[in-house]
Amino acid sequence: MIHQFRVRWYQQPFYRALTEGEIKRAIAIWHRRAGKDEVVLNATRENLFKRPGTYWHCFPEYKQARKAIWNGINAHTGKRRIFESFPQQIIRRMNDDDMFVEFVNGSTWQLLGSDRYDSHVGAGAVGIVYSEWALCNPAAWAYHSPMVRETNGYAAFITTPRGRNHAKKMVDDFRHDPKWFTEILSIEDTGALSPDQLDEALGEYISTHGEDLGRALFEQEYLCSFDIAIMGAYFAHEMRAVRREGRIDPTLEPAEAPVHRAWDLGVRDDTSIWWFQVVGGQVFILDCYSQSGAGVDHYAEVIEERAKEHGWLNGIDFVPHDAKVREWGTGRTRVETMQSLGLNPQVVPMATFMDGINAARKTLPRCVFHPRCEDLGIAALEQYRREWDDEKKTFKATDVHDWASHPAAAFRYLSLSWQTIRPEPVKPREVRGWQVPPIRQTPTGRIKV
Repeated sequence: MIHQFRVRWYQQPFYRALTEGEIKRAIAIWHRRAGKDEVVLNATRENLFKRPGTYWHCFPEYKQARKAIWNGINAHTGKRRIFESFPQQIIRRMNDDDMFVEFVNGSTWQLLGSDRYDSHVGAGAVGIVYSEWALCNPAAWAYHSPMVRETNGYAAFITTPRGRNHAKKMVDDFRHDPKWFTEILSIEDTGALSPDQLDEALGEYISTHGEDLGRALFEQEYLCSFDIAIMGAYFAHEMRAVRREGRIDPTLEPAEAPVHRAWDLGVRDDTSIWWFQVVGGQVFILDCYSQSGAGVDHYAEVIEERAKEHGWLNGIDFVPHDAKVREWGTGRTRVETMQSLGLNPQVVPMATFMDGINAARKTLPRCVFHPRCEDLGIAALEQYRREWDDEKKTFKATDVHDWASHPAAAFRYLSLSWQTIRPEPVKPREVRGWQVPPIRQTPTGRIKV
């Protein structure tokens, strides 16, 4: 007998949006323990029998998908979560290595990670779910969305808040769009937990993280507050000031001068690029781009396309020191490869990790961002964070290596480089409530902060 999922009263509007077929996009920002994954998994089971096809369920990281769903055990029932949503009598075969299921009607379902979004190939998905969307790489949806549009499929995004990042922007952007289902539910809206259970949860947060941070995290997880900074975020203070002072400006246009680029060059990981100018002591941040598994020629094409689209003059490509290392197979350095493609690479001086972090902290108060940086670049700077040591109850010296680390690394190189550029003699951009930090310049043109 197929398991009958009991849809709680507050879950019903979202469940109907997923299963009745009229809504093709849905985002649910619900409090912790509201049953988000159970709703979408059971809705997927219903949908894959209504419309045979390919279905995906994407977590922030591939290994997280295995732990949470594929191998996860329901503490209340003692059963594997995957078999509660997909009973074995409807499964034709399973592949443990790929976390892949084929059902008796020919539909398939697979667990994915947004850290490997560009490896998702094959037949276009007719349904895709992003779990913990606020922690996922937003580039994953940009990569998947053409496939879902082609199949006239649906996409669902579920999460608890993680600051004012791409998840918050998505729900704000589409709150009044009739083609979208959008919903924010706090524990006060659902009443899903008793006062005693909430007191217990609050006590655990305070015990683990201290009074102030513990209460803040409780408000984030259970009251769906977006005002809590990402725990351990390197640039939390600086990015709050960017938003508070209105330095994400849709009217931002570059000066008539070269537009420079700062790179984080990956091999197996993402490569990220920022486009920027130094204008009157300010740093105009014009664009950001990341991709994985592509060669330098791909990025040269992207740079050429954006230069043509926006009329940007070609500037310097600031690259990390390891770009001078010769690669196996070609015998050339990446600097030499970039030069052969018409780029203008300049190696950023060697610096420690913390030197780069401190340079970024000093640079951000000078920055004005174009909104095209919002979904990827700004979100990455807001989410880039230190690792948490559960045993010692403190933050480690190392960063979390996820999708946000690549744009953040490129921004560190930007921050270590912009002072070498003679600023354009243009009147500083007026932004209400913001004072550009003073600078002084050496005879060589190098800026001193």
